[in-house]
Amino acid sequence: MEENNSQPSKYDAALAKYNTNLNDADIQARVAELIKKKVPENNTEDVKKFLFNCIDLTTLNSTDSDESVMHFTEKVNQFDDEYPDLKNVAAICVYPNFAAIVKNTLEVDGVNIACVSGGFPSSQTFIEVKVAETALAITDGADEIDIVISIGKFLSGDYEGMCEEIVELKEVCKEHHLKVILETGALKSASNIKKASILSMYSGADFIKTSTGKQQPYFDKPPPGKHPPPATPEAAYVMCEAIKEYYQKTGNKVGFKPAGGINTVNDAVVYYTIVKEVLGEEWLNNQLFRLGTSRLANLLLSDIKGEEIKFF
Repeated sequence: MEENNSQPSKYDAALAKYNTNLNDADIQARVAELIKKKVPENNTEDVKKFLFNCIDLTTLNSTDSDESVMHFTEKVNQFDDEYPDLKNVAAICVYPNFAAIVKNTLEVDGVNIACVSGGFPSSQTFIEVKVAETALAITDGADEIDIVISIGKFLSGDYEGMCEEIVELKEVCKEHHLKVILETGALKSASNIKKASILSMYSGADFIKTSTGKQQPYFDKPPPGKHPPPATPEAAYVMCEAIKEYYQKTGNKVGFKPAGGINTVNDAVVYYTIVKEVLGEEWLNNQLFRLGTSRLANLLLSDIKGEEIKFF
């Protein structure tokens, strides 16, 4: 029995194929250089129009109601008439209990219904509850499911426990896209982010996503009284590097979604630049690149149209 325990698990074996020993300061320096050199050339109207079409328009408030979600969805319906020259958002993201409301209200083509699930945002509940919640969301109309890894399991080295949950939830999702949130702010280091990225992809994630927007990041201390954004360019860079290496080894293309704290148009352009430089043009479509945000839609619209717009 002891001999078996000393054998590396299949998850350790999967990680061993990648370089997960990363230096945070080195990542910061590389990202700072990339942003300085490459972001200005991507600050164009075409890029901003593209980014708008990659938005998962999100409402995840405790105050959400059937009425508010219906109104939220109706704005997406109206968008095509108001702005016929622009492509609509990629998806509407809501809690699972609102999937049916969105499905019954949504009238436009090409906009998916995404639901957070699996005990979002903490992921601290029974796997049976996670499975049931996910299955119910899909039954009610969800095209995509966003879950959070079991961060406590990961940090305590229980990779098997963390990964088997993802495997089980992907089986529930079947052909529906499963987006796996790493909550990079809780992982504390670039090495942990790389490991969590690889394990999530190995377990069936169709997308990996930075954050829930409910957590604090690593890299740099916040100013007094301020909470820094959960998604960071450094975390995005590490995740995109992991996606690239995973694709080179397996041929599987996994999508990338930054979320949480995307407060400005420039923030979005920075994430676009990281995807473009690390993963290349093949990832620059809304099947493989999303932005999780609520405030960015109006900011991008205002920037594109050259006037303040509060449409959503």
